[in-house]
Order: sequence, then structure tokens, then C-alpha cells
Amino acid sequence: MENSLNNFSKEVFITNELGLHARSAAQIAEIAKNAESEVRIIRDGDSVDAKSIIDMLTLACAKGSRITIRIDSQSDLGVLNQIVALVECGFGE
Repeated sequence: MENSLNNFSKEVFITNELGLHARSAAQIAEIAKNAESEVRIIRDGDSVDAKSIIDMLTLACAKGSRITIRIDSQSDLGVLNQIVALVECGFGE
């Protein structure tokens, strides 16, 4: 996990066949809503709000895409770890 004073992030790969689609984005957003600070999903330099399903869909993450999940507060490490686990297990698909 990469971190600095106010930045905690982790890179993961989208492993499910359909990529980051509406249902999987909804799962991320549901977890991100529990964060006290901002949660961002970053792909190829584009950063979006992980609490917005529509924003995440604009990243067009197909299977094999590398994304970075970033939080701004150490208090949200649990949220970061939950999202990472969700992505790494292919969203349960």
C-alpha cells in the first residue's frame, strides 16, 4: 500500500469478465459511502468519486484494467481494504 501523510492508496486489477459495470460500481459506492473522507478511483490519470456510480462508469474499466483506489484519511483504511478485497475477488461474480 502506498501512503504519505494524507494519501493512502492501493493499485488493483479488475479481474471479472464484465469489468467495472453498473452493479460492481454500485457495490463500490455502497462501501465508499461509509468513508469519512473522499474516496477516489483513478485510471490512466482520470480520478473520479467512488461514491458516484456514474462517475466510475466513465472510467470504462474492462477486465485487466489497473485502477488505483485512494483515500485521504487513515480513518478510512477499513473502507480502502474492503474495496480492494471486493475488486480482487471479482465483485463476487
